[in-house]
Amino acid sequence: MSADRPPLPPFTRETAIQKVRGAEDGWNSCDPQRVSLAYTEDSRWRNRAEFPQGRAQIVEFLTRKWARELEYRLIKELWAWEGNRIAVRFAYEWRDDSGQWYRSYGNENWEFDEHGLMQVRHASINDRPIAESDRKFHWDRSGPRPADHPGLSDLGL
Repeated sequence: MSADRPPLPPFTRETAIQKVRGAEDGWNSCDPQRVSLAYTEDSRWRNRAEFPQGRAQIVEFLTRKWARELEYRLIKELWAWEGNRIAVRFAYEWRDDSGQWYRSYGNENWEFDEHGLMQVRHASINDRPIAESDRKFHWDRSGPRPADHPGLSDLGL
């Protein structure tokens, strides 16, 4: 039996926002093992052209991702919710090993089980090269986005 990972569905606006911020904080850790624990053992993903299934494949996917996407910083924002589903929009900034910066924009649709674990994740993502001077996500990589750092809407993204 799975341990509960609150907040649990059905979500309210407040609990959906908590779930989104928890996911953002987890992903900003860039720790594939930690992030994988938010998903069911048999979680199914669609991420661009990849379709990881299960925690082991999620860990492999995230390990490759964060080896390629350096200095990763992510902001997520609640878009909609109902029952056990949440839709988010997000943007993240990263650089490649040549020093080129990117801002990646996207949307995710999430479905949770009764224990609050994500069982389905569909992500659509587009990358845009940016100049380092155009970066908007500035915080210390040793932790999550600070509470006083602007969100996507505040940044006009």
